[in-house]
Amino acid sequence: MSTPHRRRKWPVVVVTVLAVVAVARCGHSSDDSSGSTSTPKASGSPKAGTTSAAPTPKDDQDPTRYGPQVVTYAKKAGVNPRLLMAILYVESYKPHDPELERAWQRIKKDSAFGIANMHKAAFDEAKQGRDFANRSWQDLPGNPRLAIEAAAWHLHDLAAQLSAQRSGGHTKDELLALGYNAGAGNMAAFARGAKPGPAAQSYLDRLHQNWDKAGEAVKHPG
Repeated sequence: MSTPHRRRKWPVVVVTVLAVVAVARCGHSSDDSSGSTSTPKASGSPKAGTTSAAPTPKDDQDPTRYGPQVVTYAKKAGVNPRLLMAILYVESYKPHDPELERAWQRIKKDSAFGIANMHKAAFDEAKQGRDFANRSWQDLPGNPRLAIEAAAWHLHDLAAQLSAQRSGGHTKDELLALGYNAGAGNMAAFARGAKPGPAAQSYLDRLHQNWDKAGEAVKHPG
């Protein structure tokens, strides 16, 4: 999930982190196995129910390949698949190689994991009472299915906190995206008419830029 993104740190440190990864790979292999797989801040085609390797920094970061999983888990969580896919597009700026993510986390302890960029507190809340309750936040790198399922339920939990009476001009999906990025408290403020700050507005703008593409990706997944 996302905190309001300071996104551009990734390109600056990627060479350093890759050096750490090179050392880590001498004695570490990523976990891409696994079964099924809040209100803190979160910001070949795989078939639903399968686990697919996350792209390395050299691979295509396009999350379109995860369309089947997005549709499956969004429907289970009762959220808009298009919204979930659009969030994955917004979050795709970050290299999602598992060892690269773990190396970065050793440098920046509060970093986010997985293709949906979820923070530990958000994941731990989202998993409560769900079929991935026994999973760890540390399982997110290299496990797109778990990341998508957790993000879907996080959006579900944010939706449950939205008041039916809203005075702002944002749609429900826009507010959920803002909650995913900036947290439930800020989402509630935006729903009452508060104006998003520059970081939140940038996130919303990027959501809009990816909205049509996300619609196509979940319309014909796989």
